[in-house]
Amino acid sequence: MDLQAVLFDFDYTLGDATDVIVEGFWYAFDQLGLPRPGREAVRRTIGHKLEDEYTLLTGDTDLGRRAQFGALYRQQANPRQITGTRLFPGAVELLSALRAAGLHTGVVSTKRTDTLLGVVEHCGIAPLLDLVTGGDLVARPKPDPEGLLAALRTLDLAPGQALYCGDTVLDAGAAQKAGVPFCAVLNGTTPAADFAPFPFVHIAPDLWDLKRWLAL
Repeated sequence: MDLQAVLFDFDYTLGDATDVIVEGFWYAFDQLGLPRPGREAVRRTIGHKLEDEYTLLTGDTDLGRRAQFGALYRQQANPRQITGTRLFPGAVELLSALRAAGLHTGVVSTKRTDTLLGVVEHCGIAPLLDLVTGGDLVARPKPDPEGLLAALRTLDLAPGQALYCGDTVLDAGAAQKAGVPFCAVLNGTTPAADFAPFPFVHIAPDLWDLKRWLAL
């Protein structure tokens, strides 16, 4: 690879906001009069568009209830994610090494941009990122490549000059459609075997392994 940039998904790739996310789901389900989903059931939906997570958990496709769920969740969880998110071990060291090597870095996530910006600022990694693209800045969520392609345009790079790192098959699908090499990071709930149908250059069990693989 003529590597000029490494781009990341956020949840379960660089950071973990499980407790806040689960509590937000429970609050919204309580307000809607629905039984609370289990913690692991919620975890398995993380990475999808928020309203799609509701449908995955309930089977309910009604647009009004999906929107109501989203509004209730954001009311409870979005402000708390800024202080309730922790970075995975090795995240700061990896991003610092990438910047020291002269490589561009960025986040392309389904999470809202304002929340992401608050999180990366609070976690102290904002100076280590060239761009942050949230799901509200695209019309079509992953696995559509819109967000990745927008990041490439911002950085003035060809697809083959970037690496995208993520924890779900949504991330792998977006990278494939964008023509961007993909590295799976196993910080989330997706096992390595699930990435077999997608092209990938590496599967990293954690961010320390990714740093070693990149020879940083």
